[in-house]
Amino acid sequence: MEYSFLKIANEGNICILTISAPKSLNALNSVILNEIGNFCDHFDCNKYRCLIVTGDGEKSFVAGADISEMATLNVPQGQTFGQKGAAVFRKIEKLHVPVIAAVNGFALGGGCELAMACDIRICSDNARFGQPEVGLGIIPGFSGTVRMARLIGMGMAKELIYTGRTVKADEALRIGLVNAVYPQAELLEQALLMAKKIAANAPLAVKAAKLCINAEYDMDADEAIMYENGIFGHCFATEDQKNGMAAFLNKGKCEFQGK
Repeated sequence: MEYSFLKIANEGNICILTISAPKSLNALNSVILNEIGNFCDHFDCNKYRCLIVTGDGEKSFVAGADISEMATLNVPQGQTFGQKGAAVFRKIEKLHVPVIAAVNGFALGGGCELAMACDIRICSDNARFGQPEVGLGIIPGFSGTVRMARLIGMGMAKELIYTGRTVKADEALRIGLVNAVYPQAELLEQALLMAKKIAANAPLAVKAAKLCINAEYDMDADEAIMYENGIFGHCFATEDQKNGMAAFLNKGKCEFQGK
């Protein structure tokens, strides 16, 4: 399918999605959000085992949501715009394959929220993260208050959201907002290396692990443990489990088929 603001490439069973609106530093407007949502709706989780999300250019992952579109919104329109962004990011979060955000520059506002909707975040050494919305008279509207508190803890999330300050790559790593920092020239290569490690594993097991981790956010400890145990048991109905363990016992290597 053709998109105006998305570039799609693949390397084997890894898909690379690039948000491409360089004139606005890849800022998210309704059209781009609709395109990302459509991409998620048609993403082939049987063909691909991992998705990498990045931004076009060297300056910005996603600089934020489009302020020019938001400036004149009233209350119902503001709620509708927020619901659209939150729903699209939820689709990313719920994809059955792991999603790696390769953050190559600014990830502010909606860009930071997009990165947080991904499973794993790595960034270039020139990356900047932040939720500056309070300086515009609003709050993070694409689920940023929810995900940031869960990722880096309530105290640090409150500080960043209340002050609106941005953090550089090294601080983002220190507070747990990103998993790793690389020179910009190496970022996509490192994202692909990680994606290939993920793709080499049993896809049904990876899917099950993602399902457990995401679902357990909203459960108490006992409920989460029971849920995990149920998913764990179902893994033993797969060919991947049988073949993977047989290969291990025979000191061989398994090529998982996702069955």
